[in-house]
Amino acid sequence: MSDQPHTAGNTVNTVLGPVPAEELGIIATHEALLSVYPGAEHAPDVTIDRAEIFDTLKEKILDFKAHGGGTIVDAIGMYHGRDVSLYEALAKATGVHIVASTGMGPERMLGGYFLTPQTNPPTPWPAEKFEKLFTAEVVEGMVRPRVDRRGPAGMVVALADRSGMTPTEEGLFRGAARTAKTTGVPMSIRFGADAVADLDVALDEGLTADRIMVGDLDRVDAFEAGAALEVAKKGAFVGIDHVGLNDNSDYISDDQRVQLILELIEAGYNQQIILSTSAIGVAKGHEPYDLPYAHVITTFLPFAKSKGLTDEAATQILEHNPRVLLAGGSAN
Repeated sequence: MSDQPHTAGNTVNTVLGPVPAEELGIIATHEALLSVYPGAEHAPDVTIDRAEIFDTLKEKILDFKAHGGGTIVDAIGMYHGRDVSLYEALAKATGVHIVASTGMGPERMLGGYFLTPQTNPPTPWPAEKFEKLFTAEVVEGMVRPRVDRRGPAGMVVALADRSGMTPTEEGLFRGAARTAKTTGVPMSIRFGADAVADLDVALDEGLTADRIMVGDLDRVDAFEAGAALEVAKKGAFVGIDHVGLNDNSDYISDDQRVQLILELIEAGYNQQIILSTSAIGVAKGHEPYDLPYAHVITTFLPFAKSKGLTDEAATQILEHNPRVLLAGGSAN
């Protein structure tokens, strides 16, 4: 395993290879291109037509580009429909950079192989095995099962159950943090019951906070607990990544999101805010979430500016902050 950051030189791993960070433009940092519920590809009532999927995603990505977008991060990790060769074709056809991710979770979404490996008695996967799996996807390329490896992952994601992190998920988080530390790619956390506690698990592995984004901080429970401010104080990036979701009781409204953003800026944490929508371009086997990838640019930012967000802060949040998250270095 290399001890040198894989993103040395302020480049970012895209599906077509490393790209200088300054070329990324406006970045949608937490989205999904193709999301397939595990096992749905085998269901008789689910049709997966790759040509149709390509055409649908191409149209949505070009819309993002037409509104100034430069890079989309597919943050779903492994085994949920990630199709690297499809993403390569989309990047070539649209001119938009696509960053794909390794990682997985929460435990309820893992296959039995990761829950009861061949040990006697059966035990959860340890951090070391998760680390080896994820690191290979960064250094050697992402797996197309039983086929080959393609482009390198540009992010490692780790998700915990909302009822609280399980022992398997702790191993997953620790393995993901080790991969981020040794390769230089960032870690994206979807916390379980306690955002700060789950962040601390990654920090305990020696990964610095400025290489971590804690997402889902626009959940109602996180908002009421003041989790975003506590995460920011620790030096991590604050993921407000369900922009546009206003009809779900688990999440705050866009009006509250603007309030949260302005409060973070007032407290001096403008360089740590990340915005995204968690939109799903094509969903198979589960409910779609068909929000334009450009929604933050076209709808949310004008609304936020009407509430007091400055042009300078908007540029910082949409371009500089995610660039620093993905590549490291300075936002200025």
